[in-house]
Amino acid sequence: MAETAAGVGRFKTNYAVERKIEPFYKGGKAQLDQTGQHLFCVCGTRVNILEVASGAVLRSLEQEDQEDITAFDLSPDNEVLVTASRALLLAQWAWQEGSVTRLWKAIHTAPVATMAFDPTSTLLATGGCDGAVRVWDIVRHYGTHHFRGSPGVVHLVAFHPDPTRLLLFSSATDAAIRVWSLQDRSCLAVLTAHYSAVTSLAFSADGHTMLSSGRDKICIIWDLQSCQATRTVPVFESVEAAVLLPEEPVSQLGVKSPGLYFLTAGDQGTLRVWEAASGQCVYTQAQPPGPGQELTHCTLAHTAGVVLTATADHNLLLYEARSLRLQKQFAGYSEEVLDVRFLGPEDSHVVVASNSPCLKVFELQTSACQILHGHTDIVLALDVFRKGWLFASCAKDQSVRIWRMNKAGQVMCVAQGSGHTHSVGTVCCSRLKESFLVTGSQDCTVKLWPLPKALLSKNTAPDNGPILLQAQTTQRCHDKDINSVAIAPNDKLLATGSQDRTAKLWALPQCQLLGVFSGHRRGLWCVQFSPMDQVLATASADGTIKLWALQDFSCLKTFEGHDASVLKVAFVSRGTQLLSSGSDGLVKLWTIKNNECVRTLDAHEDKVWGLHCSRLDDHALTGASDSRVILWKAEQAEEQARQEEQVVRQQELDNLLHEKRYLRALGLAISLDRPHTVLTVIQAIRRDPEACEKLEATMLRLRRDQKEALLRFCVTWNTNSRHCHEAQAVLGVLLRREAPEELLAYEGVRAALEALLPYTERHFQRLSRTLQAAAFLDFLWHNMKLPVPAAAPTPWETHKGALP
Repeated sequence: MAETAAGVGRFKTNYAVERKIEPFYKGGKAQLDQTGQHLFCVCGTRVNILEVASGAVLRSLEQEDQEDITAFDLSPDNEVLVTASRALLLAQWAWQEGSVTRLWKAIHTAPVATMAFDPTSTLLATGGCDGAVRVWDIVRHYGTHHFRGSPGVVHLVAFHPDPTRLLLFSSATDAAIRVWSLQDRSCLAVLTAHYSAVTSLAFSADGHTMLSSGRDKICIIWDLQSCQATRTVPVFESVEAAVLLPEEPVSQLGVKSPGLYFLTAGDQGTLRVWEAASGQCVYTQAQPPGPGQELTHCTLAHTAGVVLTATADHNLLLYEARSLRLQKQFAGYSEEVLDVRFLGPEDSHVVVASNSPCLKVFELQTSACQILHGHTDIVLALDVFRKGWLFASCAKDQSVRIWRMNKAGQVMCVAQGSGHTHSVGTVCCSRLKESFLVTGSQDCTVKLWPLPKALLSKNTAPDNGPILLQAQTTQRCHDKDINSVAIAPNDKLLATGSQDRTAKLWALPQCQLLGVFSGHRRGLWCVQFSPMDQVLATASADGTIKLWALQDFSCLKTFEGHDASVLKVAFVSRGTQLLSSGSDGLVKLWTIKNNECVRTLDAHEDKVWGLHCSRLDDHALTGASDSRVILWKAEQAEEQARQEEQVVRQQELDNLLHEKRYLRALGLAISLDRPHTVLTVIQAIRRDPEACEKLEATMLRLRRDQKEALLRFCVTWNTNSRHCHEAQAVLGVLLRREAPEELLAYEGVRAALEALLPYTERHFQRLSRTLQAAAFLDFLWHNMKLPVPAAAPTPWETHKGALP
């Protein structure tokens, strides 16, 4: 323990980004592959591919034009992914390798709004904002059909599941469904029964029946042989997607008799199962509380037996198809992150409060996510109790909730309390024991909430729902909003910070005023007690951090460096340093003793509202308005010394090059293991008037391991036409002066040669073409017949001609 304490107490010199939790889905289409192992979704200019098992983003595909992706589709055989961008380009991807296999113009005069593959994975239909529908042969690479006649944006296309029938269905802004024959290249029928946008089409297994859903709150069953509507089912919600269920009995979902049953997803936020024959709802999923639960997308992966839904809050939810039991949750986009905390006794999880009533809990090791419902308005602040299992949240719904995480990482609400008359903007948990918490509100009061004994028992959750909390003490503390509350390490003192520019110190549990800290020019955003000394830190909108003595309420130090409001402050390194975050997007590390800003961390692009340090003090967590959550790893003095040594060695290298001591310079560059630095040395040698001799003499004096490293670097240089000359020069020396058996004994020589050959051939082909072009220009120059200009007469000849 002494060793750990010494490590924690050592000054930190930097924090390095270890992990980022970033947005990967900002709305629109989401699709599972047939196996249910990969999830595809759009985020701006990229299509992200998630591994369902871990929740990690495996690949992020972006087209060369770097424009927003407007549509994408994965082929039924899982082999080909096609994306469309605002630049009117279509890209065909070998997505498992992450490479583009083909790029072509969409020919649409406006962006592609939707696309779909046929069952054979050979034809692709695209619907554009220009009202056109086009069909492409993906295998032979040409356009096969162009259908006109749809008014406005074509937002839905789908092929008939029977490839022999060669039928394509589309729907545009007129709410009609058009049936196109690929064989006759004509429109066979226009199905008009919806009064608002058609949102999805689904087909029965035999291909004779089609289901359509719309925002007009109805679903329609169509007979495709007669192209007539056979039944209209009112579903009483704007439906974004309807999915036909497999024709087999599923008692859990109310599917008890044979026939067509379908699943709807819409603005009520629940999945419902309907019987097509009777038009009756036979199953309704339990609805989570709070806004933002509207479902915007739903799809069924038949092979995997998984239903995928997307919510208006950009959460992706996976359900087991037969029971609609929730399997996985993914938080695609957190908008503005307002607070973050480590969870668990070993800080294995993080909880994130964003611009939403839902909380998101992430497991750091696996990226697994759990979305917590309970609050009915935006959650504003979080805090965690000492052991890491219990944590508290407060929100704009004027309530506070306590949550418990079990050893399996599952979280549920175990207590809730209400009593404030305005938004509850800050919460702090007791430090010494799990005995109480304090909240601060826009109603200018703080409340002390004791934890009931039943809550502290070992039971995972109360049987009858969350326990109701009762406030023991209520105290009006300030004249304006209370932005921050902090409890001292001994649980006997409370500090409050307010928009009225002051911080105040109170005695607990009765909240008796002990003193006022005055000196800031703007409102206070954060107050924190030192873990070691009788000192309070305050962060203010005036851009400063101040340290105050608890005995006499005097200002001990002021830290200036942020260009805007300082939103959070935390003590690190056993109270000898500070971490602060500001609305300028910066995180700063300060040493208290000398008022020095040791490091400025610039990884966020907007206000950093959330800041928390791990219990071992070796990591920090930040969350910002740019919707990013960043995990930082602390670097101690040893790491700084290593970086300084690198700087010294770089300076030494520059000096050696200046003195033309090439052997020492090359050896030093290779020891740094930086190919670009070695390349700089080789380029410096080649600039010497006696380059060939110098390079050969220098290389021959290198050790074998250094030559092996050079050969490895050559592979990297040779891939770039700008650096290939240096690579070829080094290769030339090795091939001329090293015996073949010695070269073959080099480590990794075979792989290096395999990588060198294709690029070398390409470079020589380019040189050959350049030489041919130069020879042709030379030939033209020598064979050009330029007219000889006539000689001008001399003055004497002119004068002689004038004589009689």
